[in-house]
Amino acid sequence: MAVLAQILVTFICWVNLGNVCGNERVYSDNITRILDRLLDGYDNRLRPGSGGGVTEVKTDIFVTSFGPVSDVEMEYTMDMFFRQMWVDERLKFEGPIEILRLNNLMVDKIWTPDTFFRNSRKSLSHNMTTPNKLFRIMQNGTVLYTMKLTISAECPMRLMDFPMDGHACPLRFGSYAYTNSEIVFTWKKGLVASVDCPKESISLLQYDLVGQTLSSEVFKSNTGHYSVQVVHFHLQRKLGYYLIQTYIPLIMVVVLSQVSFWINKESVPARTVAGITTVLTMTTLSISARQSLPKVAYATAMDWFIAVCFAFVASALVEFAAVNYLATLQANRLKKKKARQDKLEVLAAGSDDEEDAGLTDSSPRRGLKKRNHSVCRSEAADGPPVPIFMQQGSAVPPIPQLAGTSPIDKYARILFPLAFALFNLVYWYIYLAKDTMEKARDRDPTS
Repeated sequence: MAVLAQILVTFICWVNLGNVCGNERVYSDNITRILDRLLDGYDNRLRPGSGGGVTEVKTDIFVTSFGPVSDVEMEYTMDMFFRQMWVDERLKFEGPIEILRLNNLMVDKIWTPDTFFRNSRKSLSHNMTTPNKLFRIMQNGTVLYTMKLTISAECPMRLMDFPMDGHACPLRFGSYAYTNSEIVFTWKKGLVASVDCPKESISLLQYDLVGQTLSSEVFKSNTGHYSVQVVHFHLQRKLGYYLIQTYIPLIMVVVLSQVSFWINKESVPARTVAGITTVLTMTTLSISARQSLPKVAYATAMDWFIAVCFAFVASALVEFAAVNYLATLQANRLKKKKARQDKLEVLAAGSDDEEDAGLTDSSPRRGLKKRNHSVCRSEAADGPPVPIFMQQGSAVPPIPQLAGTSPIDKYARILFPLAFALFNLVYWYIYLAKDTMEKARDRDPTS
């Protein structure tokens, strides 16, 4: 009995398997006949509705990766799924399924739009491990064609507000050979949802992708008018890197240059070294700040900031030169005044000697006074001179009347910091306010 039961079960399974295999064979035969019927007499050199109406190609984009953006090359790179949909009356069919899901081998056998990206510099179609193309045909003749692409497109940049600048990087595509009287491109999901760019797909270090705007244009050329679809990706530069690497060091150098106003004016080497060092540091920072930018012929916002900081640092060095020059003039005046006084004393002493020579030496007090006067004069004249390097570099001046703070330094200690603080207030207010307005406009393109 067990043997008979096993034979019966095996027979039933064989019958069911035969039915399944038969159904699959019938299904495959039906699909094959549908495809053969579709391609029977089909000419893929002619567009749908050739000689009649206009072919409408509906498009939409799904961005899988956006970035990087190159300021030097003025271009950006993105990976995306590019979808196109159109109706081809010659591909209508009737059968057991509503959608024919086919691979890329079928693409070459039917007509597809000759879409190209007008502002791309380099385009790549992904072919690993097989061409990344999706192809579907609906019963009413609607065709869906999707491919994965990597596009490097140009992005015109105006760097007047760098590094508080924003840019609208365009992507333009349309038909290469068919004019707008033959093919018209439209956005499949309207002007809002036809381009999907998830936040997790953005791989930008120096920019924020704040939004995108879509539009349709007509490109006019000598060969006709062409339908063009345009999407602008709005980018806003991040300021943090430039604050850390450029702005804060520049501000610190300016502050250090103004510390010299509090150093004694007799310390000539110290103040000279401080001024020259800050000027050289400012030059180095200004050169390094421009290395990551193209060689544009106009001044950017950072260039203006560097120029003003350089002016403050150089002015601090010039201020010490003025202080030293005025101190030298004052010293010369004091020397001339002292020389005149000494000359008058010598003349007065000579007249006293002549009077003493006419008198007798009977007065011991008068002779003692004469000897003391001559001793004092010889000591003052025969004393060792002060070395010139000690006169120039000593913190204690050889002339006591020159000691103290210069009036120029007193004014500079107040005016220089106030002027630099006022400049920063105006600078950051202008550019940060402009940055805020640009971000608001990018979030609401209709404004």
